[in-house]
Amino acid sequence: MVEDIRKDEEAGNDYEGQGRADAAGRRGPLPADAAGRRDLAVRAAVEQGLLTEAAPVVALLDVAGVRASAAALHAAFAAVAAPGTRVLHAFAVKAAPLVPVLRLLHAEGIGAEVASPGELGLARAAGIRPDRTVLDSPAKTPAELREALALGIAVNADNPQELTRLDALLPSAPTGSPIGLRVNPQTGSGSIGALSTATATSKFGVALRDEGARAWVVQAFLDRPWLTRLHAHSGSQGVPLALMAEGVRTVHELAEEINTAAGRQQVDTIDIGGGLPVNFSSDEETPTHAEYARLLRSTVPGLFDGRYGLVTEFGRSLLAKHGTVLARVEYAKSAGGRPIAVTHAGVQVATRTVYNPESWPLRIAAYDAGGRPKDGPDVAQDIAGPACFAGDVLATDRPLPLLEQGDLVAALDTGAYYFANHYAYNSLARPGIHGFTTPGTDPTAHGVRFATVRAPQTVAEIVAESGGGHPDALVRD
Repeated sequence: MVEDIRKDEEAGNDYEGQGRADAAGRRGPLPADAAGRRDLAVRAAVEQGLLTEAAPVVALLDVAGVRASAAALHAAFAAVAAPGTRVLHAFAVKAAPLVPVLRLLHAEGIGAEVASPGELGLARAAGIRPDRTVLDSPAKTPAELREALALGIAVNADNPQELTRLDALLPSAPTGSPIGLRVNPQTGSGSIGALSTATATSKFGVALRDEGARAWVVQAFLDRPWLTRLHAHSGSQGVPLALMAEGVRTVHELAEEINTAAGRQQVDTIDIGGGLPVNFSSDEETPTHAEYARLLRSTVPGLFDGRYGLVTEFGRSLLAKHGTVLARVEYAKSAGGRPIAVTHAGVQVATRTVYNPESWPLRIAAYDAGGRPKDGPDVAQDIAGPACFAGDVLATDRPLPLLEQGDLVAALDTGAYYFANHYAYNSLARPGIHGFTTPGTDPTAHGVRFATVRAPQTVAEIVAESGGGHPDALVRD
């Protein structure tokens, strides 16, 4: 995908223009505008045969939008940090575990935050260097730690037992890996408890406000000169920026305390995690990385004076606004007087939305069968998915132009988590994922270029991963 995009750039095509929404959240049709690019891509997906009877759901990723978000992240921290400050922006791989996406981010100067052997394998396949990779996980095995130490990947230990494990490994495995400790600042919960990682009882890190914990952390650093980093992450969607900034302030104060006790700057890097929430109610990208960076500077000015290197671990905020799941309306029906559009996008791609719609509502856009924005008066209707349970609904009683058989629905803001982390209910196939560019030399649907990120899953592949190669395993004598 990256190679195809580079060819377009060498030909002088521009993917960097960004537009602004009006007060109603509408945007014009120009390709330099995110919503305009999306509309062109939807029409092109139909015209170029990405959405077919055999592949009735497809995921689209706006390459220009991803690049713009990466550039904005770099600029946000450069604007508040002292010149020469070491900053590594490491993308949270769980948000989009796709090698071409990681490769694209790598080309834009973004590293990788990984939390499993699989995610590390994806980062390595994308060409991300060990010195731009950070390993976080609350349950690292000895094998994972040995591999990270051998490669020189930064490791954030989660708990005292993991530090003890590292104590045993390091004498026999000299390493260039920077090693840190994750702490839980216990600053409280946001509106989504499952994504709040700085609660009093969070499973992550050393609970800093528990009795004796802070003194233990300081002594743990004094006993281990090789321990040079502190890490904290307060959560993501639903966590207010002020609460995130308070967690960072807490870990910075701890770093200062450790360095004072050590009589030197033992802690030289602070990993502030990621977690910037995303606006799922309009095309506006808010809050921005710049807003968060400015809040951090006002809350924790010492973080940016050049004494500490910084690591960030943003995921959703880099990709969410740039993804669209597009699906065909297979049938249009009604029940109890309410219209229902039965589509091919449901729990398999939007698991969180289906099971927890209050916390994870999605915007839905309506298109006609040709991929053009659908007009007409709004009618309250349900947008249902293909799975065989009643709750498989993307949107309930949603005002949209009345959808008909053959029309298309687009689930917006789905670039992070939605089309990458598949849920195989009913053995529904993983959709194909395609990055798209809209060259300025042909600002129409005909000028949209697609690059395959992941091919659609076949029935044969579903059978193979479901034990198809061992049909008699349980019936042998």
